[in-house]
Amino acid sequence: MNKELISNTFKDIQDSICESISSMTSQEFVEDLWNYDKGIGGGRTRIISNGEIEKGGVNFSSLSGAMSDKISSKMAGEGREFYATGVSLVLHPKNPFVPSIHMNIRYIERNKKKWFGGGIDLTPYYVNKNEIIHYHQQIKNICDKHENMNYFDFKNKCDEYFFIKHRKETRGVGGIFFDYLDINLSKVFKFVKDIGYGFTDIFSPLYLNNYKKEIKQNHRDFQLYRRGRYVEFNLVYDRGTLFGLETDGRIESILMSLPPSCNWIYDWKPEKGSDEQDLYNYLKPINWIDSE
Repeated sequence: MNKELISNTFKDIQDSICESISSMTSQEFVEDLWNYDKGIGGGRTRIISNGEIEKGGVNFSSLSGAMSDKISSKMAGEGREFYATGVSLVLHPKNPFVPSIHMNIRYIERNKKKWFGGGIDLTPYYVNKNEIIHYHQQIKNICDKHENMNYFDFKNKCDEYFFIKHRKETRGVGGIFFDYLDINLSKVFKFVKDIGYGFTDIFSPLYLNNYKKEIKQNHRDFQLYRRGRYVEFNLVYDRGTLFGLETDGRIESILMSLPPSCNWIYDWKPEKGSDEQDLYNYLKPINWIDSE
């Protein structure tokens, strides 16, 4: 694969997403260009905040350097030298009826081993089943366009990956997760591009249908409480976060995925029969689309 072509395409995907989100929300991104101090390359971090998207970021990076022994022992390939490029984004909307959403696509080389990875997952605070089904169907439609990109396999991996073991619940309602896709890289690249360029179409109905809904204090309180789960997962389990920290990446860009505010309340339980309790019925693997 041509690293420059992949990197330039990822830059264009970042541009496309930022332009669409800005148009949708009437908010502007603030760009921060940075260099990778521990190797070669750098990135473009773009942050959006203080509006209907309370905090969000769309990152592009292209880096090469040396991994720590700790990280290198957990990854495919040989040696400590690596090249990685990708786009990673997280959006934390202000309105609790709009889900938080995460997506990333990446290409990594380690000696002769080369592969793509990535995924997209959704973290709602209040569940609208029809919207979640539509969200999953959109992702499946992208997978179905590409040979050997099985939505159900990727969905199962997503449910496994985004499981908060110490809470015994999933972070949200899933999506897809894939890694080490290394057979016919040119075909995999087409799939990865469709995920990146398709992000706005996936997110826009979730945002536009909900961002004007009336909210009360209990909705905001629950959102802040559930955001704590997001923080717990990212700091304890998330591979991208751990990879960035172990490779001495840029800390501001690595931690931009965290929400702007959240709460931890000791031994809090939702009221029985409430909309808040309803969420917990869905924090487990669920077949939102029937398999064929």
